[in-house]
Amino acid sequence: LVEQEQVDILVGPLSGSEGIAVANYSKEQPGVTFVNGIAGAQDSTLKVRSPNFFRFHNDGTQWTAGLGDYAYNELGWRNVVTIGDDYDFPYSQIAGFVAEFCSIGGTVSERLWPALGEEDYSSFITQIPEDVDGFFMGVGGTGTVAFVRQYEQLRGNLSERIMGGVFMTDPVILKELGDRVVGVVTAGMTAGDSTRPEYQEYADGLAEAYPDLEGTASSVFAYGYFTAMEAIAQALEQVEGDLSDDHAAFREALTNLELDAPLGTIKLDENRQAIMDNFLQQIVADNTGDGVPDVKTIKTIPEVDQTFGGFFSPDTPSPDRDDPKCEKTDPPPWTQQGGGG
Repeated sequence: LVEQEQVDILVGPLSGSEGIAVANYSKEQPGVTFVNGIAGAQDSTLKVRSPNFFRFHNDGTQWTAGLGDYAYNELGWRNVVTIGDDYDFPYSQIAGFVAEFCSIGGTVSERLWPALGEEDYSSFITQIPEDVDGFFMGVGGTGTVAFVRQYEQLRGNLSERIMGGVFMTDPVILKELGDRVVGVVTAGMTAGDSTRPEYQEYADGLAEAYPDLEGTASSVFAYGYFTAMEAIAQALEQVEGDLSDDHAAFREALTNLELDAPLGTIKLDENRQAIMDNFLQQIVADNTGDGVPDVKTIKTIPEVDQTFGGFFSPDTPSPDRDDPKCEKTDPPPWTQQGGGG
């Protein structure tokens, strides 16, 4: 797209490790502006910090804000296991949960990493000790459905022992999971039960433009690309389409934009990374009659920034199989111990 089609603005990509690669590549292309699609790896903005790469949605770590606090203080969990695909996005998801849960006093006894694209999770499920209080599940995509079904076959009902990553409440995946995940608590940047008129307008517009996607407005995939394109459109309008001087005016408009998005204001930090609300949610029984469980927002965590209340910085280790360490420290401000309960 950049080298053959000579695009001025590129929106994407979708997956975490790809996001890091594109962010690094953007430094080689100063005449092109890159706006992230929905790739959620933390490093894309916190570590790479490319001046022409922007992300108008939370990263995978920010998406977990509120889960560690809920697990410790509401569910009474003290010892947990995490499981996630072995690549950059789940590293970021699990990093947020570990940082928050351990800061309060919880223990993560083991982190399991099946390969991306794994289809048989039985050997990993049997590694989850029976005596842990619960586990955080960061397996994504079609793997979410496979893992949940296989866990049910091997261990029975999992809804009281699992916290799910952001994909658990994706409408398409939730339709496949059905009643077996009723009760599971998750978190993310969308809230399908929002009553904001702006959200309803967005959902109706998506359904009208893409009838086959009706009911999928709360998908992070849809919402992330929507916020990216809306930011681009508003910034282009502000500068009347001026892309001269390596997009200087356009990029300044993007940097300073406070996007009035369907679910609340989005603004960027100094690394051009979104600061926005995160929603703690629970999957509940279907009340609409469409055969798909509903999602209820338990709590809104306002303006979650990429430092995650001071845990992460350009100098901290990148989220990986072993980092961050499980350490008791000052909890994030939105937790009960941090004054946000």
